[in-house]
Amino acid sequence: MELRQLRYFVTLAEELHFGHAAAREHIVQSALSQQIQRLERELGVRLLDRSTHHVDLTPAGAAFLIEARQILNHVGRAGQAARNAVTSVPTLRAGIIDAGYDTMPQILHELQRSHPDITIHQVEAGTPEQYRQLADGRLDIAIGPALQAPTEVASKLIRLDPLGVLVPDDHRFADMEGVPVAALADELLLFGEESQTPELNRLVIDLCRSAGFAPTLYEGTVESSRAAADLVLQHRCVHCVPSSFRTSNRPGTTWRPVIEPATHYPWSLLWHDTNPSPHIATVINSAQRLAERLSWLDPSAPPPDQRPASATSHSDEPV
Repeated sequence: MELRQLRYFVTLAEELHFGHAAAREHIVQSALSQQIQRLERELGVRLLDRSTHHVDLTPAGAAFLIEARQILNHVGRAGQAARNAVTSVPTLRAGIIDAGYDTMPQILHELQRSHPDITIHQVEAGTPEQYRQLADGRLDIAIGPALQAPTEVASKLIRLDPLGVLVPDDHRFADMEGVPVAALADELLLFGEESQTPELNRLVIDLCRSAGFAPTLYEGTVESSRAAADLVLQHRCVHCVPSSFRTSNRPGTTWRPVIEPATHYPWSLLWHDTNPSPHIATVINSAQRLAERLSWLDPSAPPPDQRPASATSHSDEPV
């Protein structure tokens, strides 16, 4: 099987017309037809239904199209990675969970202060997708809990993030210094999409069960911090999230830590153990400096909005 055959097939599947597909590929129609026939013979299945005036994908062709596109995309990325490797501008591809969580953005800010020559490309994806992108080389570094990471993904714990609840300002929890876990039994809890935050969802479920009840879940889910804040403001539910979520809070919402027991969400830097990028160590060093300055690994440290201003400042002075 040749890459050009995959490319010809994808083009034909998009055009569903041999003449138009051949014109796009700058070959004669007979050559295109021959390559598609060779591909079908090699696979042992018919990919297309042909008639004098019509071309359609068979079920086998539709399934093959999905994989063929992915292969061609991977080949394109491989070529771009090779070209990037010989450029003079160092590049880091970093995963972030959601713009509403501030851990990775703060780390990248710290990195950029000390290494302004590094070009950073941020990719927003849930933790499971970050694992996949680390594995296939689309990401150099990611962030999330390391408990479910594949064996080939290395990790470095960087933050123990207090877990709490996001509520409207006039909610009964808003006047509490801390919200006992048992008090959540009477609330509808909002979860993120399972494909985005499975570890956080599991942490909340296990926490509630440890207090003797199964959580009552809001029927919908959310994929972004903005959507979560909207539902909270509408008094439809409360949202269990780490303290780092609050940087994107909409006015009218309040975050309070859960207590009895106090619980922390473990953020780790993640990278593939065979990734040759020299910038991974640089990111880890920047994250460790930030973690020490902000007491990220101290479970007894207060949440960021309860610390002195000097402790949470993003000063541009060297550290």
